[in-house]
Amino acid sequence: MKRVVIIGGGLAGLTCAIQLVRAGIPCSIVEKKEYPFHRVCGEYISNEVVPFLKSANLFPAQFSPPEIRSFMLSAVSGRKEIMPLDLGGFGISRFTFDNFLFEKAKESGVVFYLNEEVDSVTFNDNTFQIHTTANELQADVVVGCFGKRSKMDRSLGRTFLDKRSPFVGVKYHVRCNHPDELIALHNFPGGYCGMSNVEDKKTTLCYLTHRDNLKRYKNILSMEREVLFKNPFLRAIFTQSEFLLEKPEVINEISFVTKSPLENHILMAGDSAGMIAPLCGNGMAMAIHSAKILSDLIICYWQENQSREWLEQNYVTAWNRHFKQRLWMGRQVQKLFGNSITSQLAVTMAINIRPLANAIIRSTHGEVF
Repeated sequence: MKRVVIIGGGLAGLTCAIQLVRAGIPCSIVEKKEYPFHRVCGEYISNEVVPFLKSANLFPAQFSPPEIRSFMLSAVSGRKEIMPLDLGGFGISRFTFDNFLFEKAKESGVVFYLNEEVDSVTFNDNTFQIHTTANELQADVVVGCFGKRSKMDRSLGRTFLDKRSPFVGVKYHVRCNHPDELIALHNFPGGYCGMSNVEDKKTTLCYLTHRDNLKRYKNILSMEREVLFKNPFLRAIFTQSEFLLEKPEVINEISFVTKSPLENHILMAGDSAGMIAPLCGNGMAMAIHSAKILSDLIICYWQENQSREWLEQNYVTAWNRHFKQRLWMGRQVQKLFGNSITSQLAVTMAINIRPLANAIIRSTHGEVF
């Protein structure tokens, strides 16, 4: 029996592994941390994934995730607009959801190598050799689900690393009076902050800022006071909320440049294949959907005795069809945010040209699957 090794145990890696082992294909995940743990993430999931999650018994209903139906956009000045979300979504923390899927994966028979990082992957004679910090593994198929930036990206010499990214991501969990049904996007100079509720009456507060903001004010707290507080909504949230984490989760050099869904025969899923701008609020759904597409093709690859070329070509084609345009649109929309003038323009557009605003939102989301 042939084997699959997945590098990275986030939403894409866990979803893919569960689907494979349920189809009788042995699968292992190498994850550099130990569950449960926090990730820098907006923690909103578009409802396009709900039918699949429910059919696979992977919907986290036991945590009563808040149902999100409306979107609020505020400019740096505080001018705001609220509009309905056609499809809507739900909120759940990565701490909870990843651990939920981890337990489902273990029950299904996925093998885990936790607290291990992959040093290198070599492909010879139609077989992969995976060298981790503690083991050497063999596989017939390797899936890359190692997130936004990884040691594996450097090992593979991926070209997006040559383009330095100026963005820093910061995430908190807070308690405040943010409505369950609302996801909000608040602009500030050089960035924007997303807010939505998750399980246990918590609110995720996750923002993206330009590194120049951090350099200028030396530390995160000073930067927040001097920059984020220019938006009156953010000033109220930061000064009136109860902060639940000991310290914020932070990630540097978040890159939105084009990546490839295939590198040296490694099939990429989730953020490893391409990251949509966080303001689009759809990265978690894309990770789950890409894992579903890939696992279906791997199952077909073995059950129908297809060639590796068939698997790779069909996955790249499917990935581009579902996600390439959405990523491009996300990059264009991001240019409207994090600036006093353009954020004011975006709010004005949302108020006065609602069909256009709705069309932009739809263009960064997919169809129900």
